[in-house]
Amino acid sequence: MSGNTIISTGNAGLDTILKGGLPASRLYLLEGAPGAGKTTLALQFLREGVAQGEPVLYITLSETKEELAVVAASHGWGIDDFAIFEFDSAAEILGDARDQSILHPWEMELSETIKLIQDAVDRVKPTRVVFDSLSEMRLLAQDPLRYRRQVLALKQFFAGRSGTVLLVDDMTGSETGRDSQLHSLCHGVITLERLTLDFGAARRRLQVQKLRGVDFIAGYHDFMIRKGGLDVFPRMIAADHHRDYADEPVASGVAELDALLGGGPMRGTSTLVTGPAGTGKTTIALQYVHAACDRGECATIYEFDERIGTLLTRATAFSLDLRKHLDSGCLRIEQINPAEISPGEFASRIRGEVEARGARMIVLDSLNGYIAAMPQEQQLILQMHELLSYLSQQGVVTFLINPQQGLLGNMTSNLNVSYVADAVLLLRFFEAGGRLRKAISVIKNRGGQHEDAIRELRIDPRGVRVGEPLTEFKGVMTGTPEYRGGDDPLMEDRLEP
Repeated sequence: MSGNTIISTGNAGLDTILKGGLPASRLYLLEGAPGAGKTTLALQFLREGVAQGEPVLYITLSETKEELAVVAASHGWGIDDFAIFEFDSAAEILGDARDQSILHPWEMELSETIKLIQDAVDRVKPTRVVFDSLSEMRLLAQDPLRYRRQVLALKQFFAGRSGTVLLVDDMTGSETGRDSQLHSLCHGVITLERLTLDFGAARRRLQVQKLRGVDFIAGYHDFMIRKGGLDVFPRMIAADHHRDYADEPVASGVAELDALLGGGPMRGTSTLVTGPAGTGKTTIALQYVHAACDRGECATIYEFDERIGTLLTRATAFSLDLRKHLDSGCLRIEQINPAEISPGEFASRIRGEVEARGARMIVLDSLNGYIAAMPQEQQLILQMHELLSYLSQQGVVTFLINPQQGLLGNMTSNLNVSYVADAVLLLRFFEAGGRLRKAISVIKNRGGQHEDAIRELRIDPRGVRVGEPLTEFKGVMTGTPEYRGGDDPLMEDRLEP
């Protein structure tokens, strides 16, 4: 193969990041701390070669063939199709001279080890080679200069052969962790990281440090190790996913609610529904979801906080029959455990719903759960912005549920995403006639005109109802406004649950 040929790494997500794969017949470095997933990715790389009918070679200085077989078996793979070089097999190459030696294989001279490896390469003539790992070479070399000379000699040796080589480094043998001179020797560098959080599962991410001649997707990309290999989630770039869609409002089925937003939220926009707990934020979003499914438009709800059974029971109590849409497949509700999912995986799930299933409406309930999935707020805002931009490019209507702090009181929120959303629906409790009531208003709507009135909101077995504009308020901006007007605009035709 020539250097202009692009070969697959055997991992679809990594191939996407690399814009197709790796240039063939080059030397690459795969580095990462122990447990990051290097061996699994290396096995995927070789398995792809086997699938293409290529001879491949796994050179292992750190693990035995049996240990390698255990790793492969954990993913449902075998290693019988690989040519494997290990120190135990070196006895066959050295013959009787090796049998007479009283030295342990790890005590062999580095030059002798390199010679054995070169003999194995010349015998197998592989098109793909994994060298695992460089840390053992550092130990055998003992001297940093000698180690770098041997790595350079390996590069020159492989340069004369049509093989693509993956050098694996667990970064335990060097004082600083990363070897900048090794980076400069290699055609490309892929780094895997394993991050241990204060709570929840460990997070893994990768980045391509460099790849000569390839316009790869830079930055960090989340991934996880599942049975079957690494599941890589390329970082989302919204501008790469534009599609044409009709610029029209989306109705909720409640005329007064739609009137607040000038006919409803526009396609391709995001609406933030915010307010204290119990004001009906989720139910407002469910009203739009129910109407969308009635029109035959697929919708997906990502539930971070509430149990799905509780959500369905509450929706039924408010005359929103979501179960029929679940049964038909038009609606999907996913329970998300924020301690077990990375932002990259979550974004990948949303892409799957939009592009594979054709979802036209997405609900995130709530952003508090999304915060838990990504504790760093600044990164969360950037991630949310890119996600909403992608959904906008796809013409998807998005609802973001954002609970505010406390049951009553001030209007503060633990996450300032209001500037990211295209429209903001504000729900409030207010007091009138000795009753605690709910009010709804629109703060902004980039998609067009909106009412500046405050209307009463009623959610009961009749469903979602929006009353006439209320004008006589005091203390609106305090978070618990008090109504001082007459009784005529208030909705008193109650049907208690």
